[in-house]
Formats: sequence, C-alpha cells, structure tokens
Amino acid sequence: MLVLDANILIRAILGVRVPVLLTKYARHVEFYAPDTAFQEAVESLPSILKRRGIPVPPALHALETLRPLIQTVEADAYSRFEAEAKKRLGRRDPDDWPILATALLLDCPIWTEDTDFFGCGVATWTSDLVELYLAEYASRHDSQL
Repeated sequence: MLVLDANILIRAILGVRVPVLLTKYARHVEFYAPDTAFQEAVESLPSILKRRGIPVPPALHALETLRPLIQTVEADAYSRFEAEAKKRLGRRDPDDWPILATALLLDCPIWTEDTDFFGCGVATWTSDLVELYLAEYASRHDSQL
C-alpha cells in the first residue's frame, strides 16, 4: 500500500516515470489518495499546463483515467487522524494533513516529492527511489511480477 500526494498525481500527467510505475504495479500494490489530493491536482493542473502550452481538457481527462488505479479515500475515513497529522506536520504545511492522515489511517508510506513529510514518523518515498519499495512490496504480496 502507498498513499500518493497531489504532486505525484500531477507528475502522472506531466511526466513519464510516474504513469509507468502506476501501470506496472497497479495489479500488485494498492495505491491510495485522499479526496483532497485529486482536488488539488485538478485545481493546479490548468495553470501548469497553460504555462507549458499543453491543452487542459486532455490532461484532465488523463487524470480521470488514473482513478481506477488509485483508490480515493474520503474525508470521513481519514479525518479522525487530523489532529495527529497536523501535530506531526507542525508549521511545515498544515494543508498537507489529509495526505499524512490517510497514511496514518492505512499505516503505510507516502509517495511524494514534498519534503514537508520528512520526519513526520511515516516513511516517505520519492519518485527516483519509489520503485525499490514497489518491487519489494509486490514480491512480498504477489509472486507474479
């Protein structure tokens, strides 16, 4: 299991490595994201895409095609960890609490490029090294990789 930050959802649209990893490991690893991560990606993508000269509608459609690979966790499930998540994040970025709360709920690591999660008591993986975790998790939970 792995919780995805909004920046990973955005990289899944703008990059190459993230969509490849999601597709490769989706049968072997459960990917989760709080509802707010999808909202943040939908809100952030248009301005990023416009700056890069990329049409917005196809990219937003591509984000929607990821939803079957990533289970959305609703606020009513993770909100009981809000206080703990905010305490652990401190002043770094309190708006990131739903990501950490989801990781606490599921007792699993976070895939992010955001250093605000470092030192919060939950393992974090960045895109350059996350395949180490994915491959190990898949091999432990499914022998058919």
